Amino acid sequence: MKRSISLLGLLSVLLALFVTGCATKDYVRQQIEPLNDRVSKLEARVSALEAKIGQMGSSDQALKQAAEAKSLAEEAMRLTKECCGKSDEAAKRAEAAAERAEAAAERAKKAFELEQKK
Repeated sequence: MKRSISLLGLLSVLLALFVTGCATKDYVRQQIEPLNDRVSKLEARVSALEAKIGQMGSSDQALKQAAEAKSLAEEAMRLTKECCGKSDEAAKRAEAAAERAEAAAERAKKAFELEQKK
């Protein structure tokens, strides 16, 4: 009998430890909820950083395109100045040719008038 009482006491102690040692679903949920919140915040932050990196990549590409556009604009400006210089030279030559033509026309007119007088 003594033995069965001690066995019963041992079983009740083990049962008490077993029952109190098990976690309930609500307890686990309460313990995990703060961790879920932290993980959610960290995931949002990582997503924001990835988006920022993506924008930086496109910003780098935009900067490269802007530099290329600037280079093309400078080349166009150089060519424009070069062409303007050539057109100015051509205009001067045309003016000189026009002056020579007028002078030749005047000489031809005088020669014609002299021929008419003879």
